[in-house]
Amino acid sequence: MKISTTLFRATVLSLALTAAAHAAEPIKNVVLVHGAYADGSGWRGVYDILVRDGFKVSVVQQPLTGLDDDVQATRRVLDQQDGPVVLVGHSYGGMIITDAGADPKVKALVYVAALQPDVGDSVIGLARTMKAPSDDVKQTKDGFLYLNPARFAADFAADLPAKQTAFMANAQMPAALAAFNAPAKVATWRSKPSYAIVASEDMTLSPDLQRWMYKRAGAHIIEIKGSHAVFISQPAAVAKVIEAAARGQH
Repeated sequence: MKISTTLFRATVLSLALTAAAHAAEPIKNVVLVHGAYADGSGWRGVYDILVRDGFKVSVVQQPLTGLDDDVQATRRVLDQQDGPVVLVGHSYGGMIITDAGADPKVKALVYVAALQPDVGDSVIGLARTMKAPSDDVKQTKDGFLYLNPARFAADFAADLPAKQTAFMANAQMPAALAAFNAPAKVATWRSKPSYAIVASEDMTLSPDLQRWMYKRAGAHIIEIKGSHAVFISQPAAVAKVIEAAARGQH
């Protein structure tokens, strides 16, 4: 009986050590999700830094046709990952990663000037809780939203070169109004660590709303001086937060 007890304890100890080793294993996969009025190419600066630092990085090009469609596009990329993932979302992308982050491969979430909804929250519902810094959104006849090109630079990317913002304004991806009205079905941040970047000069999504959502969620909050396009204008600072999430650093 003593031998059996000893073997049992040794087995339990071995399993515990194995689990601890897996838990401590650094995350090498990062999946980046863009927001409304932009596409995945905006992540290029962050992508280059993460790849240089040894990460495998994938960029989702979701259609912005509806929250369910965009979540499914993200899951499609998550399915291709070969291990634990840090899932990152900018702006409306925060709605997407909050749902898609339920995938067991996702070990941490990073919100970059993003919405961090609770169950039942929608983009429009959250936006109405605090006055937006600007209101230059237009709607197409078929129910898609876009930023007034003449105000794109000031509202979305005031800290980027004028030629770059002019191109972005005319290459923006409209988002379906239905996506902005869709409520969050899950709040993955309740069970997984989240990191959140406040863009202190944001004129699209209220910095105060960002702070409120992130505090509510118990996220690790980092403030970066930048516009809503902070992921483009401050790629090194954003990449640093993503890498901290991958290492479980606070």
